[in-house]
Amino acid sequence: MNWTAQNTAIPNRIVEHLGYSALTLLIAAAIAVPLGLYVGHTGRGRQVVVGVAGALRALPTLGLLILFVLLLSGDLLPPILALVILTIPPLLAGTYSGIAAVGGEAKDAARAMGMTELQILFTVEVPNALPVIIGGFRAAILQIIGTVAVLAYINLGGLGRFLIDGIAVQDYPQMLGGSLLIAVLAIAVDLVLALLARVAVSPGLRPAPVRRRRVRREPAAV
Repeated sequence: MNWTAQNTAIPNRIVEHLGYSALTLLIAAAIAVPLGLYVGHTGRGRQVVVGVAGALRALPTLGLLILFVLLLSGDLLPPILALVILTIPPLLAGTYSGIAAVGGEAKDAARAMGMTELQILFTVEVPNALPVIIGGFRAAILQIIGTVAVLAYINLGGLGRFLIDGIAVQDYPQMLGGSLLIAVLAIAVDLVLALLARVAVSPGLRPAPVRRRRVRREPAAV
């Protein structure tokens, strides 16, 4: 693989891959997070959201991508739209599940203090649901980074180019290198999100470390 050529250098491909991933995540989050907050807080439309999210998870990535490329015009809109549709379910499920899991006692206490519904949502429910919401984001970004590789199938950039170009000329080391780069990139981004989660989540909401209990050995009988 070439590190220096402008169009095929690995750093350029990584930047392209991250750019497509970030754009997809921003658009999907703008749709899924507000909807998940609303449904989780009010409980309205719960069955519809769960059903739609489950149906979207079952859609084939490559088939959806080709369908939008055939139906829509533009180089970037069809693939990004396909990726957004596939990214919405984990974000929606994480946001909705986290908000819905907040105990009713905390919300009732907040209402008794005179808080409005928006204040309850953003000062009580969201902080308590943050671990689950961030978990949804981590699942979504891992899925995005792996799926963005298919954009190379329609002559876009990203690390998927190494896979498509390698298949075209049967360059198996290039295909293996591209696969490893995608895996390493996904792991690196997940580690960054894990560090951000430790900063953002309140210490009281973090899982307690498992402590090993020492087994006291009794002296052997003489």
